Amino acid sequence: MSENIRKLDEFIREERASEDIDNHVSKERKYMSFKDILPSKIPQGWKIVRLKHIAKRFITGGTPSTKEPKFWNGDIPWIRSVHITKPYIDSSCIEHYITKEGLEKSATNIVPKGNLIIATRVGIGKSAINLIDVAINQDLTGVILDKSKVHPMFLVWYLHLPKVIKLLESLSRGTTIKGITQSALKNLLIPLPPIDEQRRIVEVLSTVDEAIRLVDESIARTERLKKGLMQELLTKGIGHIEFKQTEIGKIPKEWKIAKLGELGDFQYGYTISASKENTGIKLLRITDIKEDGFINWDEAPYCHVTEEIFKRYRLNVGDVLFSRIGATTGKTCYIDIPIQSIFGSYLIRFIPKKPEINTRFLYFYTQSKKYWNQVNRLKSGRLKMGLNIAQLKLLQIPLPPLHEQEKIVKILWTIDKRLKTEKDRKRKLIRIKRALMDLLLTGKVRLMVRENV
Repeated sequence: MSENIRKLDEFIREERASEDIDNHVSKERKYMSFKDILPSKIPQGWKIVRLKHIAKRFITGGTPSTKEPKFWNGDIPWIRSVHITKPYIDSSCIEHYITKEGLEKSATNIVPKGNLIIATRVGIGKSAINLIDVAINQDLTGVILDKSKVHPMFLVWYLHLPKVIKLLESLSRGTTIKGITQSALKNLLIPLPPIDEQRRIVEVLSTVDEAIRLVDESIARTERLKKGLMQELLTKGIGHIEFKQTEIGKIPKEWKIAKLGELGDFQYGYTISASKENTGIKLLRITDIKEDGFINWDEAPYCHVTEEIFKRYRLNVGDVLFSRIGATTGKTCYIDIPIQSIFGSYLIRFIPKKPEINTRFLYFYTQSKKYWNQVNRLKSGRLKMGLNIAQLKLLQIPLPPLHEQEKIVKILWTIDKRLKTEKDRKRKLIRIKRALMDLLLTGKVRLMVRENV
């Protein structure tokens, strides 16, 4: 056993012998849980501390009575765990404000800015640093930090490690609403580097986080552009001045309305088990299609199929697939790259039988409000939360001349390619950030701090 591990085990044994971590959970079980999240080797100069050793005090929260209007719509920001969506809380996170009287006549308390707020009931494990003074509800705990010992953002990044979040969730107790006890929270073990090294780690992670934020802003701008263009192109077309009213709204006079069943046939996917073994043939499932319609082929599993089955269900460039069940009912994707693959049973393929429909045009139409209005009406009927081929055949689509469909597709596809590039960049940055968090926050890689000369 290395010297570092021996010291770590001695430290934990001493702590276990002297402190009652949680009356609801056995000490042995808690010891193993804490030990599992700690690095196997503690870097030189680092310490293992309990959260209470780097905190000055802990603040609980509450909710002013919603029956008292005079408690609400004041000037004091107030949050619940649902408002913690990023590593920090600023004015953009605030949806509710309370009055001074609401603060004084309820269990809520204000957490001064620059400290830790962590969810200890609903949303267990979510945490952030508040950049503004903010009152909290009963699902949150405020931790006033000793900033001479810990950099607030270092602590938040550590608490964002998946294994730490998993531990916090495992510590929750209760029947109706589970929660982490104050004792368990106070005794959470933190591997802590010197404060200067903490600052360097925060600088690196914050740089990556800022890059992700800028990409998010770019994605949001591009999505707004696409939404505006779709609204314009799929309802007014290109260069039209005369319009007519139809069952699905106003469209150019030269366009037609067609049912999908008039334009093509449909095919249910194949029922088969996924396989991790690389068979050379991917299996596309609903879960491999993201909300934006992009397909994550890297995560799609493989499958074992005969040559006959492969030929029958093989995916081809230009295929449009509809999700037919569950919360994703109506979601679609477009196959834009050639890949050896088939599609699963919860998907339905559209097979055009007339040359007057461009399947990319159909794919873009399935992202429009007109399409989703029809799908949602069907989902709320006898086929609640599901679609079948008979229902898909009845869906109506505005049909421009083929040459105009191709012009519209060219414009929207250019925007989609830009979106894909931006989202791929975001996914890459997130992978980099996760890798850096694991390396830096556990001391696997050290950031040396230059001494002032």
